[in-house]
Amino acid sequence: MSLPWTVGAVGALLVSAAVAWATDEHRRVLADRLRSRLLLGVPWGTLVSVALVVAVYLFLQGGLAHWNDPVTLPFRAWSYLYPLGVVSAAFSHGGPGHLLGNLTGTLVLAPIAEYAWGHYPDERGASTFSSLGTNPYVRAFVAFPAAVVAVGLFTGAFALGPVIGFSGVVFAFAGFALVHYPLTTVAAALGGQAVLQRTYRALLDPVIIGGTSASGPSPPWWAEIAIQGHAIGLLLGILLGLAVARRRDRGPGAVRLWAAVVAFAVPQGLWAVYWFRGNGEYVLYQALGLALVAGLALVVTVAVTATDRPLPRPGGDASRRTVASVVLLVSLAALAGPAVPTNALTVDDGPTPTEGAVTVDGYTVTYAEDVRNRMIPAVDVSLFGEDTNVTTSGVIVVNRDRHIWTQAASKQALAYDGYERIRVGGVGWDAAVDARRVGWSAVGGGTAYHVWLRTDGERPEHAFNSSAATAEPRVSGTNLTVVATERGGFRLRVTEGNRTLAREPMPAANESVTVAGVTFERDGDALFAVRDGTRVRVAEREGYR
Repeated sequence: MSLPWTVGAVGALLVSAAVAWATDEHRRVLADRLRSRLLLGVPWGTLVSVALVVAVYLFLQGGLAHWNDPVTLPFRAWSYLYPLGVVSAAFSHGGPGHLLGNLTGTLVLAPIAEYAWGHYPDERGASTFSSLGTNPYVRAFVAFPAAVVAVGLFTGAFALGPVIGFSGVVFAFAGFALVHYPLTTVAAALGGQAVLQRTYRALLDPVIIGGTSASGPSPPWWAEIAIQGHAIGLLLGILLGLAVARRRDRGPGAVRLWAAVVAFAVPQGLWAVYWFRGNGEYVLYQALGLALVAGLALVVTVAVTATDRPLPRPGGDASRRTVASVVLLVSLAALAGPAVPTNALTVDDGPTPTEGAVTVDGYTVTYAEDVRNRMIPAVDVSLFGEDTNVTTSGVIVVNRDRHIWTQAASKQALAYDGYERIRVGGVGWDAAVDARRVGWSAVGGGTAYHVWLRTDGERPEHAFNSSAATAEPRVSGTNLTVVATERGGFRLRVTEGNRTLAREPMPAANESVTVAGVTFERDGDALFAVRDGTRVRVAEREGYR
């Protein structure tokens, strides 16, 4: 059924593009311009960079075998003491959606940057093929990809936290392109990327049948933006683009550049300055973020378009352009600087719950609630009423050899799905740990639950039991409490006032137990209290998505 739709979509795109090209009176001029800047008119460096990122996903992260669930933990930038993570972080991705977003961004922005730089040198006195630096093949297949790798290593080394993804490099492409072709860059970022993504999704799923459905717990969208890494990439790209523009003594108009920087930065979320308070709570400083975007646009505009005329102050000889460039460098250093002491630290040696934990080749996977996040610096820092002493709850993965400490699945996500698969591994291997939650919800009184962990081929390990949950309804003056026992089962505790009347195991399906004249009757996944013809639901098995 989907094949005709796919063929129709591809055919429509090809015909539409062919007709547009055939009717364009300036197509020869466009083709000549492309060939004058790019080898055979093709952005080879972009294609090589895309191939590198795809290869990392398929082979290093195991995406070839697990396309939707690649290995990510060992390929994040955890610490300078774990070089593999720092080196691989910028070229690895958390999943196919993450990969797709960064690849489409690369395909629309990197060619603009590559075109601005050019495979053929245009500096005064330069001659093609006179040296390696002027050889178009070297520039296309070696120099440009090498610069991409260098920028990726920079963003991996100076991004704050265990980052993963090519987005810092994509923002560097955007920064470089903004300096040379501001409005074209904005159009590509806002329109071109959306077109590519929608085309890919339409070819992948030509027809989608949807319906109303609930969504699971997740952080606010702005809390999933690596704003510091994006800002580092953008500033680095702007500085590199500025260096090329000054050497060639050309640049865009001030108004166009200012408008383009703002029009790019706001939709891309560079205003989303936020802080993590722990246990799923975040705070957003969007007014501050918008002010920072305005300041960035101002400094970039002055640095690119200002003249070398000295500042109007007595005895001053520094030009406006120089001062603005220094401000950009200082801004980059200010963004990258905090990552140095943070990434130089190892995982805090504080206690990590190990009861019921499972181990896989150096990884320890456990479950805990309200424990301190050990990847946050041990020295408490407070700012704007926020501090670094934050707690977390959920499935926790620790690998001290790799300096990894992370919440791999939140308590809320596990409560919603009832199941999470945590993939661990390294170069050339991977393994999965399954986390499963089982609980009983007391009517009006919360949920008592267990968490079990299991590796492939092994017996489940009991990792956690919650506090008890007491039902709100009272029958003949008695209260029912569901207790999650330490051995992984459930028990009923029946009380009257402050007196415990009985402790009984949870009845099996379609069985019952009688305490003080009240019968607790199990009907499938529901538990009822029955007396004198009155039947009240008091608990039910926790349901998941």
